[in-house]
Amino acid sequence: HKAIRRQRQMCIRDRDAIKTADFRKFLTAVGVDGKAMVVTPAVDQTIVKSARNIPGVVTTPASILSVYDILNAKYLVVDKDALAKIEEVYA
Repeated sequence: HKAIRRQRQMCIRDRDAIKTADFRKFLTAVGVDGKAMVVTPAVDQTIVKSARNIPGVVTTPASILSVYDILNAKYLVVDKDALAKIEEVYA
């Protein structure tokens, strides 16, 4: 067996009203250039709609984040409030 290593990076962001172009600029600014999982505290339609047209970018609420989601993404982008939710649900 050969272990597959992937570099994982975690970014924390504050939520604001965004569009696809703005969201793409944000991802570029924080160094996301591949498959990314964007984690929000709850279903956030603004972020879902902003991210859905960006190839390789998927969104999920923190309460249903799975190990598969984390392993399948090269980057994990976590909303500040979602981080607290992850700690609450999985700690």
